[in-house]
Amino acid sequence: MSGYPHGVAQATRTDPLRVLEEIKRQSLEALGGLPGTLYGPVEDALKVALLKGDGKTNHYEEQAALWVLRQHQATHVMKYRQQVAQAFDDFRALRIRSGGDVTLRLVDEQQLEYELASGRLNEALVARFARPLDTLQTRLQALSEVMRVPAGINPIGPERLVQAFSQTLLDAQVPDTLRGRLFRHYETDLIRLLGDLYARINALLASSGYGAPMAPRAPQDDFRRETAPPVSGYSGTPGAFHDGYGGGGGYVPGPGIGAEPVGRGSAPPMSQHDVAAMAQELAQLRSQLHAWRESIHRGDVASSGSGVHAPDRPVMQRREMRVDEILSVASLLQAEPPDAFARALAVTGRLGETIRDHLQDGARRLGLNPDQACFSPEEEDAIDLVAMLFDSLFRHNALQDRARRLYARLVLPYVKVALTDNAVFVKREHPARRLLDAITEACEGNDGETPQDRELLDRATEVSQRVVADYNEDLAVFELAHAELDALLAQQRRRFELQEQRAAKATYGRERLGAARAQAESALEERLGDGEVTLTQAVADFLAMPWRHHVVQTLLRDNADPRRHAEAIALGDALVMADRLAEQNRGAELADQLLALQPSIIECLASSGLDDSAAQHGMAGLVRALATPDTPRRHSEAPSLSMPEDDAGEAERRLWLAGGTDTIRQDPLLAERIRSLETGDWLRLTNAEGETTAVKIAWLSPLTSRYLLVNRRGLRVLVASAEELSALASVGRLTIGAERTAFDEAMRQVRRHLDRGTGTR
Repeated sequence: MSGYPHGVAQATRTDPLRVLEEIKRQSLEALGGLPGTLYGPVEDALKVALLKGDGKTNHYEEQAALWVLRQHQATHVMKYRQQVAQAFDDFRALRIRSGGDVTLRLVDEQQLEYELASGRLNEALVARFARPLDTLQTRLQALSEVMRVPAGINPIGPERLVQAFSQTLLDAQVPDTLRGRLFRHYETDLIRLLGDLYARINALLASSGYGAPMAPRAPQDDFRRETAPPVSGYSGTPGAFHDGYGGGGGYVPGPGIGAEPVGRGSAPPMSQHDVAAMAQELAQLRSQLHAWRESIHRGDVASSGSGVHAPDRPVMQRREMRVDEILSVASLLQAEPPDAFARALAVTGRLGETIRDHLQDGARRLGLNPDQACFSPEEEDAIDLVAMLFDSLFRHNALQDRARRLYARLVLPYVKVALTDNAVFVKREHPARRLLDAITEACEGNDGETPQDRELLDRATEVSQRVVADYNEDLAVFELAHAELDALLAQQRRRFELQEQRAAKATYGRERLGAARAQAESALEERLGDGEVTLTQAVADFLAMPWRHHVVQTLLRDNADPRRHAEAIALGDALVMADRLAEQNRGAELADQLLALQPSIIECLASSGLDDSAAQHGMAGLVRALATPDTPRRHSEAPSLSMPEDDAGEAERRLWLAGGTDTIRQDPLLAERIRSLETGDWLRLTNAEGETTAVKIAWLSPLTSRYLLVNRRGLRVLVASAEELSALASVGRLTIGAERTAFDEAMRQVRRHLDRGTGTR
């Protein structure tokens, strides 16, 4: 059911100041992101105009002015919010309203331009929203009468909102053409936002007893209202708040702060289908949570040895605490040291209990007796989901000890978010969700070894402290914190991409070296492996070392030129033939053969690092050995290479695969599924110590078809074949199809935990 009551207005009216504060909060939440959301679309429009190249507008002047505006974006957002908040103070008559003569003064040209633009915009908005504005004005007048103050100007009417925008940009140096663009985009955003906002405020006033209910809506509007409780969760009934969990209601993301800003890189407005899908996903999550909690309760009853659980406190006589009371308690505790939460994060399953104990202790400090008040089912849901979310983040991400305190600091702010806006669990664009993803990206696998890594950790710590200090049910805090941290991450991601490329190149180089050595070994065995072949020691040594090394070098350096490789192989065959000529005492032919081979032999020796003098000396030694027909000849074994083993991937696989790589047990179906994965897909890998980390397929070897797995920092974790990875997946140490972001993966693990707890899987 919706948080909005239906039917006639209540006989009793809710406290007007409380209702007005709720209207103010909802208005700031819906509109508070302006004018910051305008700069992206305006910049895109400028680029389009520049491409047209009409020559009629100084686009570069507009771009320079827009760049200055973007540098002061946070200041403009705060100033705009102050202007909107001031409108509510004026409505409550907290400021003396002018009732006397207006002092005449000169108006500069820029202010005059703003007033003209504001007038045109105000007229357009009033004409568009005439009907809801008339209804809203009547209800606000009833609210003023109850407060016993003169009826003021509608604080969220077009006049005040346009004035707030003009005052925000009045001191900025904005060219005329850019000013026009800004006002046009501001009008577009207001048209998109105000219809829903006015409907919600009218419904709130009606349900609180100020004016008659609105006329029936169209069926699609009823659907939207039923699936969209107020962002704040205020129900309008005296002494009660609705937090958005009850009645299986869904969530419609309110535009503005709580939603993705419309602009460059932003998500389009959500359709009713998306809203319904989110509502269904949230209802399913709540159903899983309730079933899980019920299974735990049944286990407790069974373990007590009694069919009836006798509570220590008279539960039936305890009232459920309101959401605003819990929020007050959480705000009181928010700035306190998070040591208790940090300790709880070290023990799986302890965080939820710690949150409850902490909130009950805070309630006691505020004068709420836990013997007389308890958490509502919706509040229990919020606490359990936040606890499971943070537990999952720590179990399934390689987070260091320093990160535990950082996350512990964020526990209470996220409990407050969950109490007032449950869309954080299902809406992927939610600012609180995006901030947690950015923090996890900055902290996962980050041990602070490099200055860049330490800078990331310090910045993540700073934004978490800012959220704790500034968050008071305004999601703009999360947006600004995410924007700051993501700006630094964007710089670091390029470094991570370069590390991925270096890891891929290094792995490919090792594989090419291994393949070249194997091919050279095969060529050497063909010339020495036959038991009937006997060679002088000098020729055998030359083939085993300089020639074999020369073959490897031609494969590595001249891989694209088969002629060079064929010449190197032909040199080995020619030396074997020269040895036979010497054995048969065919001196003239041997001399011609050696003279023809001299350049190739010198080049072969030079590729082993010998200078010209040493190469000539080696050539002379080979000639002396072949010049004597009775030089001893014998069958020679191909000696093993004295070079060190460079395939680090083999050592890695021995560490990851129990029993080594010779006796792995792999599932062909799993191996086939792994072969269908593509570069950029994410997996979850657990090492022998039980530490799980997110890994990405960064590269697929064209030589061995092995996969290079790197962590979020672009560092190599493992190089393995599909069969070896399927062996890891068979024992539960590799998760295929993991979510790309940490929050999505954590929620997936929460659902799996709930399913396992209820025995549904």
